[in-house]
Amino acid sequence: MKNVVLDETRLLGISKLSPWGVAALIAAMAFLLFALAACGGAGEPTDVTETDFGADSSEDSSHDGNAGENRSSAPSSATSESSSSLSLSSSLSVESSSSFPPGFVDPSTVVMGEMTDSRDGQTYKTVTIGDQVWMAENLNYAYTGVSYKGKYGSASDSTSWCYNDESDFCLNKYGRLYTWATAMDSVGTWNTNGKGCGSEVTCSPTYPVQGICPSGWHLPDTTEWETLFTAVGGPSIAGMTLKSDGGWTYKNDYSGWIYRLGGGGYSFGARPAGQCSWNFFSDWGNEAYFWSSTEVDSDMAGFVNLSGLNNHALMSVLYKGLGFSVRCLKD
Repeated sequence: MKNVVLDETRLLGISKLSPWGVAALIAAMAFLLFALAACGGAGEPTDVTETDFGADSSEDSSHDGNAGENRSSAPSSATSESSSSLSLSSSLSVESSSSFPPGFVDPSTVVMGEMTDSRDGQTYKTVTIGDQVWMAENLNYAYTGVSYKGKYGSASDSTSWCYNDESDFCLNKYGRLYTWATAMDSVGTWNTNGKGCGSEVTCSPTYPVQGICPSGWHLPDTTEWETLFTAVGGPSIAGMTLKSDGGWTYKNDYSGWIYRLGGGGYSFGARPAGQCSWNFFSDWGNEAYFWSSTEVDSDMAGFVNLSGLNNHALMSVLYKGLGFSVRCLKD
């Protein structure tokens, strides 16, 4: 292979110049570059300190050992953009409604009230969000007239429970946990719209289904839950806007990390009442589960989940024999 020698003067197109000419051209180019650099730097500050970037020069020494903490606490651009359109503390303020879907409700327009269940005299807070009037507390009616026979040999003298079978959980605003059949009033005690709707059978309910709710109220179907999600900002944040202001904790059993999420703005006050799975209680303080009146098949029905792990509102399906909370919606 022939050796190739690159002649730098040929690359510059100056191969015909004498050595003195080459030297003069190089000197001229150097002077030109120096002049351009001097012009480009004109007008720039000559004395730049941390104070010019917003730092307090009197605290320089304290920053040295905590540089990582200072960086981690600085808000990201994503956080700044989010807070410019949505600010959630005790209330939700919206600067640009264009970021929300049609049906969004300004939280400043919600109206609080109360109602009394004539069956047992218990009083519940209510909240009007848009065109819907919801109970702002979990139902706590003690339905104990029908025994429970669940999967895997599980059995109970009731189809509704206080968490861990301890009455304090019911009395402290967490309410009772009901099977779907009980939530639908499958035996027709108060209304026949959900009669026959139970586990391992399919039914054809007449909507709205009063179910176990007081007279004038009903068990919401999945479309009514979706209307609520839209009203409070959409399902991606409804888990935050519907939660109670406190009481939400999620503990990761593997890492030991604890997350505390919540803070409503709409006074819906969803509480993490947990669930009852065939006589086994779990998820208190971490999760909220609410039945809908929408049946999927003989084994499954629609429900809503709010988790302490995130701010989403999830709508899915699970076994009718599980014990979930009930929120009633005014007719």
